[in-house]
Parts: sequence; structure tokens; C-alpha cells
Amino acid sequence: MWVLGGSTKHKGQFQSRAKARGEERRGEMSAMSASIAAQRALQKQRVRLLYRRSLKNVLSWAMDRDLFYNEATKLREEFEEHKNVNDLPTIDRLLLKGETRLAKLAHPDPYIVPWAPGGSKYARNPAVPPEAMKEAFTIYQ
Repeated sequence: MWVLGGSTKHKGQFQSRAKARGEERRGEMSAMSASIAAQRALQKQRVRLLYRRSLKNVLSWAMDRDLFYNEATKLREEFEEHKNVNDLPTIDRLLLKGETRLAKLAHPDPYIVPWAPGGSKYARNPAVPPEAMKEAFTIYQ
């Protein structure tokens, strides 16, 4: 039982139970489990990126928001279907399958936010030429 200012007896009992269950303490991770943890972190990152790119692709294909919301819900259900997969090779296989599917279904002219690089409003107002700035300063002096 953990209580503020509790006795060390309870703390020791908790630690001995953790050891009996075979739980590793912090800092005692083997090299094998560290590499597995690193691979899992990389897979989680790849899944997040795949989901985000898939949503952006759906946004490019959707004509209105209602259609986008329906398709985004279907996409989320597909990702949730494989949420509890723990086998590393299976996860890699699913990621590869998803990435190839995304590449196959990519929009030929994806939606770009207007003010982002490549958007219709990006750099619409070019910088003022230096000679025009010199003329403006000489007029007001």
C-alpha cells in the first residue's frame, strides 16, 4: 500500500512481488529488449505517418466534408482493426501493405493548403525590389 510517508515495509513487499513476477527494473534492460523497444518505437512512428498521409490523401479525393468524414471513419476502422497486433514481422508486413496501397491510391493532384509551399497563394506577393525601396526613401526625405 502506497501512502504518503508510508513505511518501507510496504515498499519492500511491492519490490519483492515485482521480482517474483519477473518484472525488470529500470536500467536493467538487456540489449535484445532494447533493440525490440527501438523497433517498436519506429513501427509506431511509421503507423502514425501512414495514418496521417492516408487522411491527407482522403482529403484530396473528397469533394465535400461529409464525404471526407465518412471516408476518414472507414480509414480509422481499418487501422483500429489491427490495433492489437504485437508480432513485429506481422506489423512490418501490414505497414508495407498499407504504404503500397497508399502509393497506389495517391491523388495525382493532391490538395495543398493555399498558403503552404506549392499552394495557390504561396509567395503571391513577391518581395519589393531594392531599387523601389530606395525611391520610396528618397521621396519621404
